[in-house]
Amino acid sequence: MRKIIHIDMDAFFASIEQRDNADYRGKPLAVGYSGARGVVAASSYEARRYGVHSAMASKTALRKCPHLIFVMPRFDVYKSVSRQIMEIFHEYTDLVEPLSLDEAFLDVTENHKQIATATQIAKEIKQKIRETVGLTASAGVSFNKFLAKIASDYNKPDGLFVITPKAAEQFVDTLPIERFFGVGKVTAERMHQLGIKTGADLKQWSEQGLVTNFGKVGHMYYQNARAIDNRPVESQRIRKSVSSETTFAIDTDIYEEILPELDVLTREVVDYIQKKDFKGRTASIKLKFSDFRVITRSKTFPTPVSDYETLYGAGKEMLKLVDLSPKIRLIGIGVKNNEEEVSWGDAIQLRIEFKEDELNE
Repeated sequence: MRKIIHIDMDAFFASIEQRDNADYRGKPLAVGYSGARGVVAASSYEARRYGVHSAMASKTALRKCPHLIFVMPRFDVYKSVSRQIMEIFHEYTDLVEPLSLDEAFLDVTENHKQIATATQIAKEIKQKIRETVGLTASAGVSFNKFLAKIASDYNKPDGLFVITPKAAEQFVDTLPIERFFGVGKVTAERMHQLGIKTGADLKQWSEQGLVTNFGKVGHMYYQNARAIDNRPVESQRIRKSVSSETTFAIDTDIYEEILPELDVLTREVVDYIQKKDFKGRTASIKLKFSDFRVITRSKTFPTPVSDYETLYGAGKEMLKLVDLSPKIRLIGIGVKNNEEEVSWGDAIQLRIEFKEDELNE
């Protein structure tokens, strides 16, 4: 039986800002730009009590919490702290799979310190993080990645939750469907329409029934409903897509105004592709309209897309085929391999990826 730990830092960016500035402690704080088109990159727990969360428009956050403190991101500091935390993980195992700057899976079935239980390792890691960087982390412990990740979200902040093999199926039975990996708001609503509200409801469905209704991800839902997840912890993660996006200061339907932004984004993506030798043959663009409708368009090439001219040309070609009405609020461009969809994250997180060397590569 494997021993898996998922470590998730508590309000990572915001906690670092509160750690480094005593005036911010105990107050609602958001990391991000407070301007008209600003986006919250992270929020403190004090801010979350008002409903402020990451990827929220700054003006919405200020409406929910008028006394919210905004601070600009310090990505170099966040990256440095993250490296310190990852070094702590590697004291215990080489099987560390970073998911982002502030969370990772660890397989401690075999560990460097010959500690018998994953729970004890999780306790030690949490204490070392507190002593080394002055921050708290929450840990989930179980026998697979699905359960460990869910467990880390319990008892936050500074939590530690264990899901044992004996308790796993009953735990999953009572789990709200929204807590399942890969179930977002839209999928949850669809499941509710089908009478699926908990893990127990999900388990009543056949694998083929779930695939018919939800596509290939239905295989995963079927397994997870039975507390099964055979994915290994991968110390060398393979990037499946590269993308960058930006929000316009003012919505526009003028092609000539969109192209300069497309140019900047294309250069960011190509810079990453060439630096990391990423291989992908499908170029994609993403457009968000003023009514918040989102569309994507893709074009696949016979060989990997690795130069500016090819990607920018494809972006312009796809853009010309789109009716720019209503006006465009956001544009993104990316490259993916031929088995995966482009992962479109929020603009601030993407800026971390493209402006900094990636931690986990």
